[in-house]
Amino acid sequence: MEKNPDCLYCQRNELQKSLMIEICDLQVSTLFLFKEQSHPGRCVVAYKNHVNELFELSESDRNAFMADVCQAAGAMQKAFAPTKINYGAYSDKLAHLHFHLVPKHEGQFGFGGTFEMNPQKVYLTDAEYAETIDRIIKAL
Repeated sequence: MEKNPDCLYCQRNELQKSLMIEICDLQVSTLFLFKEQSHPGRCVVAYKNHVNELFELSESDRNAFMADVCQAAGAMQKAFAPTKINYGAYSDKLAHLHFHLVPKHEGQFGFGGTFEMNPQKVYLTDAEYAETIDRIIKAL
C-alpha cells in the first residue's frame, strides 16, 4: 500500500505535528498524543498505510489494527482512569484510517455527549506533554 502525498498521516507534515505528538509505533499503526488535552490522555491511533475504511484491510490486518486500538485504550485506562473512553473514526475530511481515543471523566468537560474534535481549550507545556506520554508508554 502506498503513502498518499496529500495525507496528513502519510506525510507526517508540519500540520500534523501542530496537532499531535508521535508516541510510538504499535503492531500495524502509530500512536499519537493529541495536543489539545481537554480530555487528559487523548490519543490517535493511525493505521501504518494509507487506507480509509476498515473493510479495506485483510482480516489479519484489521484484527491487528483493532488490537492496537485496544492496547492504546487499555494503556489510557491504566494511566488516566477515565469513566469511559470514546472512540471516533470519522475520516470525512481526512481519508486515512485512524481512531481518536478520548478518555472522559464523569462530571468533567464533555461527559455524556459526543466529544468535540478540537475544542482548543487545553494545551500543555512541553514538560507536561512529556509526562503524559511517559504515563502512556509505561502503561503500554
